[in-house]
Amino acid sequence: MLNQNNIVQLAKNFDTKDFNIGASFLKQTLWYFTSCLFFRSGIMPFSSVLVAILKCFGAKIGNEVRIKPFIYIKYPWKLTIGDYSWLAECFIENLDYVSIGTNCCISQNAVLMTGNHNYKKTTFDLFTQPIILEDGVWIGASALVSPGVTCKSHSVLTMGSVATKNLDAYSIYQGVPAIKVKNRELS
Repeated sequence: MLNQNNIVQLAKNFDTKDFNIGASFLKQTLWYFTSCLFFRSGIMPFSSVLVAILKCFGAKIGNEVRIKPFIYIKYPWKLTIGDYSWLAECFIENLDYVSIGTNCCISQNAVLMTGNHNYKKTTFDLFTQPIILEDGVWIGASALVSPGVTCKSHSVLTMGSVATKNLDAYSIYQGVPAIKVKNRELS
């Protein structure tokens, strides 16, 4: 049973395993306030302005990308987005790199989570792994992609599903954890 002393001891032993944010303290601070003002508040409805701001902070973004207001992006300098992709009011917790291909759709309230903690250790060690969404991937509303997952070309993760393993190309996945339910046919 955990008590106050055990919790304090666990916090002292917490290990981030040489985690590197990848930016100076000044850049992190500027991004925090910029994100709060222009992205999370919804005050800036123009996708082109949001894309330009992300590029200023180091994101690599292709042509005709649409970024919707109320999006959360942890570290833009660890984000790559290909041409013609569309990101709704989603949550990108990119402690590690996130690569989004061309013609991808990340729907409302979807979560791309690149970090977690090892619950099997008393030190609750942090671990991070990149997420790769290949071309044509669709992440449904309120779906979650776990650290280290690659969603292969034109795969679909349906609404509310959780991808804990790689998704095969041209396949549709559903459930918690997500399993393949059928092939995706493109016309």
